[in-house]
Amino acid sequence: MNSTTSTPAPLVGQDSESRRTRPSALGFDAAFAPERCRVAGARRMTTSQLRLWRVPESLTADVVVIVSELVTNAIQHGCGDIKLRVQCSVDRLLVEVSDQNSAPARMRPVHDEDTRGRGLHMVDQLAMQWGVSDDGLTTWAACGTPVETPR
Repeated sequence: MNSTTSTPAPLVGQDSESRRTRPSALGFDAAFAPERCRVAGARRMTTSQLRLWRVPESLTADVVVIVSELVTNAIQHGCGDIKLRVQCSVDRLLVEVSDQNSAPARMRPVHDEDTRGRGLHMVDQLAMQWGVSDDGLTTWAACGTPVETPR
């Protein structure tokens, strides 16, 4: 449903009024071993940060699912440590998950009886846009207008 492209989605800059009230982008990075138990920690970390940034609960829920699916894919199909980056600007929230496998993530056909393989389909439904970096090491997903201006 959402198009994929081969380069990371750039964070869009802010107008001068927004820049006075908030940095042009908020973000965090995390790196961890490729162990299934790390997925829950990535979800908790993301939820905490999005709440601090005042991201609406409905968008937070979607982003946490995206993080969970992308981290799970990196653990199952990647190699080496997993890197999670979440960046938030005035009009975009960007999730990037990297590993050391250069084979790009791709959606596969799924059937009703399949119990696996729906992760990227879910990301496709929840994100405005998603894709894979040219080198295949990073899968990213972008969501729209995430934060309100702090008072």
